[in-house]
Amino acid sequence: MRITIFGTGYVGLVTGACFAEVGNDVVCVDVDGGKIDRLNRGDIPIYEPGLEGVVVRNREAGRLRFTTDTAAGVHHGQLQFIAVGTPPDEDGSADLRHVLTVAGSIAEHMTDYKVIVDKSTVPVGTADRVREAVDRGLAARGVTVDYAVVSNPEFLKEGAAVDDFMKPERVIIGSDDARARDLLHSLYSPFNRNHDRLISMDVRSAELTKYAANAMLATKISFMNELANIADRVGADIERVRIGIGSDPRIGYHFIYPGAGYGGSCFPKDVQALARTAHDVDYVPQLLQAVEEVNDRQKHYVFNRIREHFAGHLSGRCFAVWGLSFKPNTDDMREAPARRLMESLWEAGASVRAFDPKAMAETRAIYGEREGLVLCDSPEAALEGADALVIMTEWNLFRSPDFEAMRERLAAPVIFDGRNLYDPDYLADLGYAYYAIGRPVQAPGNPGATE
Repeated sequence: MRITIFGTGYVGLVTGACFAEVGNDVVCVDVDGGKIDRLNRGDIPIYEPGLEGVVVRNREAGRLRFTTDTAAGVHHGQLQFIAVGTPPDEDGSADLRHVLTVAGSIAEHMTDYKVIVDKSTVPVGTADRVREAVDRGLAARGVTVDYAVVSNPEFLKEGAAVDDFMKPERVIIGSDDARARDLLHSLYSPFNRNHDRLISMDVRSAELTKYAANAMLATKISFMNELANIADRVGADIERVRIGIGSDPRIGYHFIYPGAGYGGSCFPKDVQALARTAHDVDYVPQLLQAVEEVNDRQKHYVFNRIREHFAGHLSGRCFAVWGLSFKPNTDDMREAPARRLMESLWEAGASVRAFDPKAMAETRAIYGEREGLVLCDSPEAALEGADALVIMTEWNLFRSPDFEAMRERLAAPVIFDGRNLYDPDYLADLGYAYYAIGRPVQAPGNPGATE
């Protein structure tokens, strides 16, 4: 099938590459000429496991092309996927300017039947606005061209996006157009061979499904963080609680890990956008507001623990930070809890020695060469002379370190663990002060607490 993807960001690039991987003829369009040049050189602008091989293989085979030529893109594909960014506006609503600009561009150049697919995460009612933009564009040209608008939301986890696309748990198709539905069913048939994963529904339900899924997952995270904060105060161990409640199949173990708060490009903006949609229809989304408030508060948790341990004396101290991306297996630092932590430490007069397996370049792009930040080439180097270690991302690399060797590098054996990676009793036996999320504090002698 001939497919055009507008947008070569996270969703657009993964979508285009995976469609090409099963034999389709895909053209990806982006207004960013620099990004298109990089992609045409085989340089992938994001880190995602497995993506580079898929892109390079299909580009070399001629099934995947990249261009800035909008007209060529519109003429190429019967299926026109809109996968551009929808950043949060000032009021928390999704900014649809890029989506509607693409819709207008399609209308400007289309000459035959097109299926326009909303792949971007967009609020309920966006398909109607896309239709309006296309109708305006066609009217301005004085032509009539048949088309359909379909909602086909993405459900890709950063760090596992290629596998998620190639082996989807579900494919949502929102449309009331039989011809468009049939084309989408054909397109997704290679990913649907073992059992039927396609779920068809009306457009508005499909649009809401995406937001509902992310809001539900964000709610589970904030709920566990709320419980962890209660556990701190009543002397319980949230890890024991997690195992106890996760054994109930109605709850399960997915997304019930407490931590330093969620980040990334999806959960924060999608919870805000869904709440904004609710307000727009005169409904007060109390639970969604609480989810966001708990998450914002949780991003201060680790810093507050650090400040308490050092009795407020942070100026002049140095902290090793392991993990900068918002989650493992990505270089994405959007809304990452590590950013909030580092900025709080700098404001308090402390410095940071940081390491992340993939997000170092992104950290440089965000903060540049600034005083108080040293980006190290290994986890061990980040520890040199630091007053404490802070863990903000649960990369596998950090799960089984040499704690005895770490003591030699740290100024004091103190660990603040924002992801609950270690056994508190074991670290206490080694003489560490260990602070985790919702777990009994192990602080023998409170090492390093005094100036």
